[in-house]
Amino acid sequence: QVQLVESGGGLVQAGGSLRLSCAASGRTFSRYKVGWFRQAPGKEREFVAAITWTDNNAYYTDSVKGRFTISRDNAKNTVYLQMNSLKPEDTAVYYCAAGWGAPPVSRSAYAYWGQGTQVTVSS
Repeated sequence: QVQLVESGGGLVQAGGSLRLSCAASGRTFSRYKVGWFRQAPGKEREFVAAITWTDNNAYYTDSVKGRFTISRDNAKNTVYLQMNSLKPEDTAVYYCAAGWGAPPVSRSAYAYWGQGTQVTVSS
């Protein structure tokens, strides 16, 4: 069993930055890919970014490429999502997820989910 806790959300003006953290407990991330998803009010949860643990490959949805960076710290069992040049359309609850499945952009690839952290970008 893996427990995931997100942190780092908040209110920021457009053009600003936030760094989200996803801390794991229970088991290490060593065998999992880790993804970030987001869900805006009235919309479905969508893929944002993912990182594999073994080969450090990163995946991004097109709308965040060049602005968001996913990374991980093995020693801290933590995955980060650095979000720069934030836009109002980035406003959502951001969820961290861990799993073994494929493809990394699919919600079904992930077995464990955190509770989410709110990101609000004002215009």
